[in-house]
Amino acid sequence: MRWTFGTPRAPALESRGIAVTCGPAFRHAVPLTQPRSDFHAAPTRRQLLKTAAAGAALALPGFAALAQPREGVQVGPRSHFESLVPAAEIEAQAARGYHDMLAQAQREHRLAPPEHVQVRRLVMISQRLRPFAGMWNERAVGWEWEVNLIGSPQVNAFCMPGGKIAFYWGILSKLQLSDDEVAMVMGHEMTHALREHGRAQIGKQVATQGTIALLAGLFGWGSTGRQVAGMGSQLLSLKYSRDDETEADLIGLELAARAGYQPQAALSLWRKMAAASRGAPPAFLSDHPSNPDRLNVIAANIPRVQGLYDRAPKPDLRFGPPLPA
Repeated sequence: MRWTFGTPRAPALESRGIAVTCGPAFRHAVPLTQPRSDFHAAPTRRQLLKTAAAGAALALPGFAALAQPREGVQVGPRSHFESLVPAAEIEAQAARGYHDMLAQAQREHRLAPPEHVQVRRLVMISQRLRPFAGMWNERAVGWEWEVNLIGSPQVNAFCMPGGKIAFYWGILSKLQLSDDEVAMVMGHEMTHALREHGRAQIGKQVATQGTIALLAGLFGWGSTGRQVAGMGSQLLSLKYSRDDETEADLIGLELAARAGYQPQAALSLWRKMAAASRGAPPAFLSDHPSNPDRLNVIAANIPRVQGLYDRAPKPDLRFGPPLPA
């Protein structure tokens, strides 16, 4: 079956008075409502300065809040390997690769138009998650986020550095994802970008090879600049580690909960993914290796985000998945 958008053979659908032509049929959107020390001698100047500095820090706005355990999931520090490559260059190369992919999809009539109901669905969910991205990466506040839907039967989705998101039709249609499950996928993928897992992987390559020439090749420094041409596509095909995946599961869970999406949906999502992996694993799992304990880890962290979800404003518009092909 050809997965195309905007072909003459596709059925027409009316949504909010706009005629939308698309591939497989889908359902309409429906509204819903240091320990202390005793000094016997007089304190030195250095000791006095240290004490004054500590007192000043405690007086800073927000210091007491930072000293308290945060509400939400707990993850470790980001990889030090990411510091070996410039974030701005990684994001620029990712944007080039992303737009090249979109251009090819457009030529093949596989890029869903902005008015497509499933594109509007993805955009709305992303807009609810994005306000919380800066909590995990301050650069994300200035990213030019994009969300697109590709007409492909692949069960896949990704978010490239700089906030370039794409979903494939197959993950929505074959898994029949609810909005809450879409939010879990999107939060997971956003986390890979926010925690700069791709940048860390490339930094690790730099550290392993130990050459300035590799950096020159990646970023076009000097005569080896031609080697950078495929970096955008390389960022599309990175295989994440299980530690990366666990981090993406947990932070994605929190992002979605803060945005008003049901945390329990993370469990139903990965059960669906496991069912779809029987036989030939979906493309999503080929570069997102599953941890055998994934469901248990997610379930153990749901109580950490339940309060965030309970207090979050809920979406007042709900969408259904596309009808299965």
